[in-house]
Amino acid sequence: MPSSLRDLPQEDRPQERLERLGAGPLTDRELLAMLIRSGNAKMDVLAIADELIKQAGSLTGLLRWDVSDFQKIKGIGKVKALQLSTQVEIAKRMMRGSRSSEIRFDEPRKVWEYLYPEVRSDSVEKVWVICLDRKNKLIRAEPVTSGTATGSLVHPREVFRPAIRCGATAIILAHNHPSGDPTPSSADLRVTKKIFEASKTVDLEMHDHVILGESENCPNGCGYYSFSDSGHLE
Repeated sequence: MPSSLRDLPQEDRPQERLERLGAGPLTDRELLAMLIRSGNAKMDVLAIADELIKQAGSLTGLLRWDVSDFQKIKGIGKVKALQLSTQVEIAKRMMRGSRSSEIRFDEPRKVWEYLYPEVRSDSVEKVWVICLDRKNKLIRAEPVTSGTATGSLVHPREVFRPAIRCGATAIILAHNHPSGDPTPSSADLRVTKKIFEASKTVDLEMHDHVILGESENCPNGCGYYSFSDSGHLE
């Protein structure tokens, strides 16, 4: 495979292939090249695309990148980094939007299935609040905080603010463990108890707190831990 854009015949360059064949047949580097649009004196657009994939590990790995990550790549300035991070966020929202809002969150597996595509590439813990109506249907799911891989700190007001704002009657708390093992830590237990008790004072039902992990790293093989199923929310 030619390593640079100028080595390619005109008809085999990304834009010409896109016009002729559509987006489906394009390689990952070609699709990224179409988003990046231009290179610089030292690196052409395909070289920059190759560097992005190399540093992220894969195209999917870019889902966990933010503006600062993109700006570390030579040939990507502030404006281009902002554009790419916006496109990543659009991709995430499209992934979330494709999962129907008609889902009834009546078991922890549905929480895992809904949020796993969103957090599977995260290298830090992220806390989500799933806001529900009286029939346990989704109103919205909102990330409220993110932290280090060693733990996330979340205050009840951060959890309740989006739920109150959208008129939810119940919530489910969820967060990921980047290690893939959803076994709760002592801090997870303390925070869960604190938020569960606080939810009573604001007249919100807290149905569950689900820790999201990987099936292959989960002691019971399901990929998640449910505080409700384990009897901690009684």
